Amino acid sequence: MRRYILFLLMMGAVTLHAQTDRQHIRLGNKQYRKGNYDKAEVEYSKALEKNKRNSQALYNLGCVMLQKEGEERNDSVAISRFLDAAKAEKDKIRRAKSYHNIGVVFQAHEDYGQAIEAYKESLRCNPRDNQTRYNLALCQKLLKKQGGGGKNNQKEQKQQQDKKQDEKNNEQQKQKKEDEKKQQQPQDNQMSKENAEQLLNAAMQEEKNTQQRMQKAMTKPRTKSLQKNW
Repeated sequence: MRRYILFLLMMGAVTLHAQTDRQHIRLGNKQYRKGNYDKAEVEYSKALEKNKRNSQALYNLGCVMLQKEGEERNDSVAISRFLDAAKAEKDKIRRAKSYHNIGVVFQAHEDYGQAIEAYKESLRCNPRDNQTRYNLALCQKLLKKQGGGGKNNQKEQKQQQDKKQDEKNNEQQKQKKEDEKKQQQPQDNQMSKENAEQLLNAAMQEEKNTQQRMQKAMTKPRTKSLQKNW
């Protein structure tokens, strides 16, 4: 995969009111060439203190962020610097380089959709940049392979996911109702059976009590009747 960061040591016309920030940029460029990125960052930051809309300082700060390693590397800050540089830059060629680098960062993170948009913006500023055009075509191919053909496909995929989720929810609700119905049926039958058994037991107990009373009455001596005959 051919990707590269475009670093500009931009030395445009120097106006009198911008002498100081330009000097800091020159010092920062020297440190950048030596690989002293921390020192370069300091000089570019000083240039921004003198002129916060200095597009060269903003752009080169973005490049510095991408050169750092480990926890010190901050791609989101780099993208922010490149965007600020593009907004402040009037020269289309230089603005194209800012968007190109933004595309490179997104491409490195496999965020091909965002990379494509950045490369397109770069080509709008500089249609003759073959490297940007190559990166754009590559990201479009990788995005298609990844399964996302752009915003329309992403929208369709979300709609399909929502539809599947609705169907799943409906199926779960249907299954829940069937389960509740099945649970209620055995309970009703069981209650009916228990009631029947209770009634039967009560009837049998009453019959047993009646028989006991009859037997007791037949075997009991008739003393009261004899006394009456006296």
